[in-house]
Amino acid sequence: MSLDPVKLTAELIRCPSVTPSEGGALQLLEGVLSAAGFSCTRVDRNGIPNLFARWGDKGVNTFGFNGHTDVVPVGDGKAWTHDPFGGEIHGGELWGRGATDMKSGVAAFVAAAVDFVTATPPAGAIVLTITGDEEGAGRDGTRALLDWMDAEGEAMSVCLVGEPTCPDTMGQMMKIGRRGSMTFYLEAAGVQGHSAYPHRAKNPLHALVDLLGRMTAEPLDHGTDHFDASTLQITTIDCGNPANNVIPARATATVNIRFNDAHTSANIEAWAKTLITGVEAETGVTFTLTTEVSGESFLTPPGDFVALVARAVEAETGIKPELSTSGGTSDARFVKDHCPVLEFGLVGRTMHQVDERVPVEQITQLKSIYARILQEYFA
Repeated sequence: MSLDPVKLTAELIRCPSVTPSEGGALQLLEGVLSAAGFSCTRVDRNGIPNLFARWGDKGVNTFGFNGHTDVVPVGDGKAWTHDPFGGEIHGGELWGRGATDMKSGVAAFVAAAVDFVTATPPAGAIVLTITGDEEGAGRDGTRALLDWMDAEGEAMSVCLVGEPTCPDTMGQMMKIGRRGSMTFYLEAAGVQGHSAYPHRAKNPLHALVDLLGRMTAEPLDHGTDHFDASTLQITTIDCGNPANNVIPARATATVNIRFNDAHTSANIEAWAKTLITGVEAETGVTFTLTTEVSGESFLTPPGDFVALVARAVEAETGIKPELSTSGGTSDARFVKDHCPVLEFGLVGRTMHQVDERVPVEQITQLKSIYARILQEYFA
C-alpha cells in the first residue's frame, strides 16, 4: 500500500517540534521507516535530536536525502486562522507550522523512499538523514549526523536536500549551490572626551564610519558564472551614548556578508583586517574584529546528477527548473563536504509566516518527483 505523504505531513505538523524540541516527529518517522525495513539510529548530540536511516548495505551506491523536522516558533498563536499544530486541511491546503519548511519535504521523501524499496528494491542503498536543529544553531544537527557517519564508515554517493526551493511555481527552481555567509562584529576603541575639545579625544565613531565607508566603497565582485555578486550589508551601528556633548570611548558595528565562489571567508576576513590596519594607523583608534562564519560558498557543477534531478522535475511538472544559487544558507553547506549535494522542494512562499500552509497537491507532486529521481538514479 502506498504511503500517503499528505497524511504523514499532517501527522508531523501535529508534533510540536520547535527547535530544539523533538516533539515526537523523529519517533514517528523512525516507526514508519523501521516498518519498511530501514535500519534506524538516533544520533542525538548535546540534547539535539537526529535520525539516521539506511535501507541496503554499506559500501554500495547510495542515494541520500536530508531534511529537518524542527520548526521556528509560531509567534502569536491567536493570529493563526487554524491551529498551528493542528495539521488541518482547508481549501485544498494543509495548514500548520512546518507545512512548508519542511515537514512536507521530509514526508515526501520518506514516502517516496518507502514505496520505492518496497515495490522495486534497488541494487544499492538509500540513506535518510533527518535533523532537529536546522532552524537553530546547526552545530549538533546535520553536522552531528555527518560526524557519526564518518566514524561509522557510512557514506552517501549523492544527496538531495528537500528544502523548499521554488519561489512561486512548483518546479520553478532547484539549488545547485549556496552563497557563503559570514558576520563581522567590529568594536572601535578611542578616547572619551568633550565634544567641544575633540583634539583631546579620539572619536571611535569617526574611525568606525571611515572603516565602514571603505568596506562599502566598492563591490566585492561582479558575480561569477553561477552566482550573483557578493553583498555586504551594515546591519547596526551603536555606541550607547546618551549625551550630545560627549565623544564616546567605544563604538560597535555589525556587518553581514553573503559571498560567492570568488571568495572564501578567510580571504574576506584578511581583506577586512587590511582595511582595519589602515584606519588604525590614520586615526589612532584601535579595532577588535570578531568573525562568525555560518558557511562557505559551494557549487555542485552541472553534470549527471544535476541533469537527472532537472529531468525528473520537468517530467512531473512540465517546467524546466532554473539552476540557482540564490537564497540564504541551508544544511547543504555541511553535506557538500561529504558528497555532491542539490536542493529541490516545493514552493516556500509561506515559510516562517503566520498561517504557514501548502497546497496538498504540491506534497503529492513532490513525492512523485522524488520517486522518479530514485527510479532514474538506480535504473
